[in-house]
Amino acid sequence: MAYFTYILKCADSSLYTWITTDLDRRLREHNWELIWWAKYTLARKPCELLYHEEYENRSEASKREIEIKKMKREKKLELISKNK
Repeated sequence: MAYFTYILKCADSSLYTWITTDLDRRLREHNWELIWWAKYTLARKPCELLYHEEYENRSEASKREIEIKKMKREKKLELISKNK
């Protein structure tokens, strides 16, 4: 099973980073097309998937998630733009 670290852009232009095993399902949950308790994105929908990386296991994806969350916004935007 693959794991993904992803970055969303929310309607208020904030960036949200997390991990999942199913990008499509998770984006639908963030946009409340499916029921989910993603409190941060509830008031910030719609959300758009801007970036993702694939990993073989949860540990690697989680480590990368932490690295990305520690980045300043400018670095996250640079990461996103380099991979378009």
